[in-house]
Parts: sequence; structure tokens; C-alpha cells
Amino acid sequence: MTKSNFNSTVFAGSAAHGRRSFFKQAAGALTAGFLVDETLEALPQNTNTNSKPSDLKITDMRVMVMRGVPMTSPIIRIDTNQGIYGLGEVRDGASKNYALELKSRILGENPCNVDRLFRKIKQFGGHARQGGGVSGVEVALWDLAGKAYNVPIYQMLGGKFRDKIRIYCDTTESRDPKVFGERLKERKAQGFTWMKMDLGINLVTGTPGTVTRAEGIQQQYGGLPMEHMFMATEITEKGLDMMAAYVAAVREVVGMDIPISADHFGPLSVNSCIRLGKALTKYNLSWL
Repeated sequence: MTKSNFNSTVFAGSAAHGRRSFFKQAAGALTAGFLVDETLEALPQNTNTNSKPSDLKITDMRVMVMRGVPMTSPIIRIDTNQGIYGLGEVRDGASKNYALELKSRILGENPCNVDRLFRKIKQFGGHARQGGGVSGVEVALWDLAGKAYNVPIYQMLGGKFRDKIRIYCDTTESRDPKVFGERLKERKAQGFTWMKMDLGINLVTGTPGTVTRAEGIQQQYGGLPMEHMFMATEITEKGLDMMAAYVAAVREVVGMDIPISADHFGPLSVNSCIRLGKALTKYNLSWL
């Protein structure tokens, strides 16, 4: 092979190799481009686009009232312009209106601004069930914020503290302590490890000489005692003995091993509460 022929062959081979490399690179680039396009098109399919927190607005509030659970429980739903909603409870026995009266205060607002909205509506709350509307709305706002950012609410409040919590179980009242004790035993058999009982002076007010209070108060309020601390309602020694006997009979049925708490004593004065607490000490009630 002559030098000229050798150079021509090398050049031709190099040119052919260069063309092949070019086409391979071009094909790779085109393939990569298609893959990029496909990836970009696939991204919205795997992303939650029904909620953009910065653009989220409250559009409506609706309510459903559950009955017999065991009392009435209004459940509110706060709707938004992006299809997600938040749920809250106005608490048992309260009126749905405690929440509905707040509707005009939150329409058009961003529900993710939970603290600001709570500060805006808390002035319309109150004690006990009167605060159910404000509390229910706040819970619904947290529910919405958690859904908008796709994180558990506890994470927004500083993170999880425990995996489970111990609860106590309330139990339907009965004037017969034996019947009530059996109901507690049923709760225990269901797996509950802490019980609670309502222990009000209504258990003894039907017996003369058990309470001291202003005449006519009970009749004035439909047979129920006036629920106010300033009505000077005092329990007598006879009343204390009857209430202590009731708790003793309950403990006899359910035993002393399981914790029992008590509340709903009624409109007693501080002095009567102290005396009642001392009278019940030997029955090891967890809290009063």
C-alpha cells in the first residue's frame, strides 16, 4: 500500500467512525430529550396539585348534627376553593349555631393561617359548650392545613410525642349503684383500664335534709338545681353519707383495683367540695 492510499484509507475510516459517533450521540440526545419530556409530563401525575396552600381560600361552612351519641354532636365542614375540606366538632350537647355564627368571619380567608384566624374568632367563644363553636372551627382549620401540606397535624405542632395514649371511659348513670357498678364491669371487660362516673348531688336532692340552698331554686329551673357557684348550695352530713354510700356500693361491685374518677357534682360551694372529697377519700378516686 502506498502512502497516499494508506492516508486515504485512514481518512475514510476516521470519517466513517466520526459519522457513527455523531449519529449515536444525536440519537442519545434525542432519546434523552424524549425521556425529559416524558418525565416532565409525568410529574403532575404524581404530584398533589389540588392544593396550593398560598392560594387556598375558605368558601363555605356546613353542619351536620348527630343525635344519640349519646347527646347531640354538631360536626362542621369547612370547604375551600381547591376541593379539600376540614372537619371539626362543636362538642356534645352544644348548638350548631356556636359555629355557624363564625362563618362570616372566616369566608375568603386562608385556612392555613390557623393562629391568626383563631385570634380573630376567640372573642366569640365562652365557657364550656359556649366555646364549642370556636374550638370546632379551630380543629377544622388544623385539619385543612394538614391536608394542604400533606403532613399530620401533630407534625405542625412540634412533632409526635407518643404512639398511643391511655383513655378513661365514661359510663351511663344510674341511681342504683349496683346497676352502675355492673356497667363499669362491662366497660372493664371491653378493655378499658380507667373509668369515670358522674357523681352529682342530684343523686340525693330528692331526699329531705341532704342539701341546703335557697328555697324555690329547683322549681324555678324545671326541677334542676341552678348551676352556679354563687347560689350558696351546701351539702349536709346526711347528703355526704348518702353519696359516700353510693360510691361504696359501686366499689363493692367493680372492686378496688381499677382507677375510677368522678365529676359533675353540681353547683356546690368550695367548702362542700372539700368536705365531699374527704368523705370519698377511702374509695381511692383518681380525681374529682
